[in-house]
This record gives sequence, C-alpha cells and structure tokens, in this order.
Amino acid sequence: MTKRKIRLLKCLVWAGCLAPLARLLVRALTGRLTANPIEFITLSTGTWTLIFLLVTLSVTPLRRLTGRAWLIKFRRLIGLFAFFYGCLHFMTYIWLDKFFDFSDMVKDVIKRPFITAGFFAFLLLIPLAATSTAGAIRRLGGSRWQLLHRAIYVSAASAVIHFWWKVKADTRQPRIYASMLAVLLLVRVAAWLVRRSRNSRPVLEVSAPTGAGPGRRTEP
Repeated sequence: MTKRKIRLLKCLVWAGCLAPLARLLVRALTGRLTANPIEFITLSTGTWTLIFLLVTLSVTPLRRLTGRAWLIKFRRLIGLFAFFYGCLHFMTYIWLDKFFDFSDMVKDVIKRPFITAGFFAFLLLIPLAATSTAGAIRRLGGSRWQLLHRAIYVSAASAVIHFWWKVKADTRQPRIYASMLAVLLLVRVAAWLVRRSRNSRPVLEVSAPTGAGPGRRTEP
C-alpha cells in the first residue's frame, strides 16, 4: 500500500466518519428530526458512538485475518471519532435535555441505571482519547499503553448495556451490537490463547550423538 493510497483512504474514512453528522445537520436544517428532536439526536449520536467503538475493535482482528498491516493506521482515527460522537451524545444530554442542571444530572446518574452505564462508558473514553498520540505512547511505554487501551472493551460493553437498558422493550438492535462485541471479545481471547500456547512450548535441545565430530554431519 503506497502513501498516496493511504492518504486517499484516510480521506474516504474521514468522509465516512463525518457522514452521520452531516446527515443529522441536514435533517435539522430541513426540519426532519421527528416529533421529538432531542430524543432523535440523542439516539443517533449514541448509536454512532457504539458503532465506531465496534469498528475500532474490529480493525486488529481484520488486520490479522487479511494480513493487511496498513489497516492499523485507521484504528486511532476511528477511535477518536467514537469519542467525538460520544461527546456529541453527552452534550445533547447535558445541554438540550438537562439545560446544564448538574444537580438533576447527578440524580440521574445515581437513580437511573442506564444513565450510570452510559456515563461510565463515556468516562472510560476520556483517558483513551487523551493518550491516543504518539507522544503519549512513548511516555507511557508500549505495555502500559496497551493495558490502558484495553479499557475500550469495558467502555463498549458499558455502552451496549446503556443502550439495552435504555430501549427496554425492543432490544433487537442492542442484541446485535452485543453479539458483535461478544464475537470480538472471543476473537481476542482466542488470539491470546494461541500466543500463550506458542510461548509455553518447551524448547528441545538437540545434542550431537556420541562420536560425532565437527567434520561429521548428524541427522536433524
């Protein structure tokens, strides 16, 4: 994959990631945000946050399955868009829904389990976005950075729970996202088990038979 093609793909990824926001703005400008616009914006931004989280988690397994190493170049970008839509989702809640009534928001977080799960999912994304730069990776060190960024699985799981508890009755869509997350988790666990199995294999030391000198070949 050449640098020119990578740049072109990045432009396409940017366009694709911004498309949901553009669609939302067009609907807002044309008065097509349904009878409950706040609910529509909240659901749209929250759903896209979860979708981008799952896409981010899919990059590494897809890279391993296809052998296309250049896919990893898009993981951070897509992850940051997940955080971006999470911010829009959170701002819709505190601005359009609660009008910055922080005491009411605290009550919501304490009393309503789906709000608690969503707030926890968003909080976990903040340190991940803050440490997404190359400088942060150097400062933390590769192993610590990887350990920190595994929290994205917890964030995605909390986001699925948040969505599931929010819709209550019609859980078809949350079930789809939960199944996708479960598959991604199983793939990661399977890859970890394979690596562990390879690393734990005993190294057999082959010694030369008695009488074999430096000038004589031995069978492998």
